[in-house]
Amino acid sequence: MEKSKGAIEAEISKAITQWEKDFLGRGSVSVKSDILRDMIIVTLKGVLTPAEYSVSQTKEGLLSIKKIRSELVESGIMELKEIILAITRVEVQSFHTDISTNTGERIMVFKLQHDYEKTFLKMDN
Repeated sequence: MEKSKGAIEAEISKAITQWEKDFLGRGSVSVKSDILRDMIIVTLKGVLTPAEYSVSQTKEGLLSIKKIRSELVESGIMELKEIILAITRVEVQSFHTDISTNTGERIMVFKLQHDYEKTFLKMDN
């Protein structure tokens, strides 16, 4: 039987949390994944360390933290794309990410080759 949309979203969240721990050395406090049309939107909370919060109080520090964190994630993009492909069996067309130094929240958007959400709409009928 095919997995439900919620089960796939949970699997993605779990896999990205594991990737964070393996690749970055620590995971976020919480991860939530949502499948929306041809996108998988991942929200990660609690990604910044207390030291990073402190450094990000100045504009220079804030830009520095964003740049370093972005480069870290971008350097692992091939693994992230492979995780999404393994779970969804759909190629990632593009990847976008940003981090809020106010909330310590990161957003990742995986743009897929086609509308993956339709897979689940067909299952419901």
